This record gives sequence, structure tokens and C-alpha cells, in this order.
Amino acid sequence: MSKLTIISDRALELAGHAGAGLRHAGASLRDAGVGAEQWIRTGAALGAAKAGFSVARGTVRRHPVAVATAAAVVGAGVLAYVLYRKKRERDLQQPIDGESLRIPREAGGTATRSRTTRTRRTSTRA
Repeated sequence: MSKLTIISDRALELAGHAGAGLRHAGASLRDAGVGAEQWIRTGAALGAAKAGFSVARGTVRRHPVAVATAAAVVGAGVLAYVLYRKKRERDLQQPIDGESLRIPREAGGTATRSRTTRTRRTSTRA
């Protein structure tokens, strides 16, 4: 036997082992609830991401100034949004300015009257 035959036989044997391992892994994933449809969706998503990355890489190579400008605008927008969120959180934690009013309970409830302090009149009798 030549070395080429030995190598090709060994490659076929390794491919058979790999296929058996994949079949076993596929069966265990199928038992876990991951079917062929999920694998197809995942493959399609990976393909779309790869195509998008390729287009983006070509655009960056052709128009580096436009991409840098767009990145600066996006960065400024993100920074403005972060500052807006921080300000909104800070405003929500501060007390509200204004006057408080006592709201009476509905009739029939156990509402209590607020006590008022009155000054006593001094007797004018001598």
C-alpha cells in the first residue's frame, strides 16, 4: 500500500468517527428540545451576520471618513442618552417641590379630624 492510500483510509476513518459523534450529539440535542428547525435558524442567522460583516468591512475600506463621522455621531448620541438617563434618575430621587395638602378620607371611613391649636382668650373679668 502506498502512503496516499493509508492517508486517505485514515481520513475516511476519522470522518466516520466525526459523523458518528455528530449524530450522537444531534440526538442528545434533539432530546433536549433543540430540533433541526432551530439549527437552520441559527445557521441562517450566522450567515446573515457573516454577510453583514463582509459588507461593513468593504464599506469601511472604501469610505473611512464617512464611517468615522457616523461613529462620532452615534457616540455623541449614546453619551447624550446616558446623561439624560442619569438626570432623570437623579430627578426621581429628589423631593418634589410644592405644598402638601391634606386629603380627607371618604365619608363613612375612620377619618380623624386634625387637631388645631387655639389660643385661649384671657378673661376680661376683674
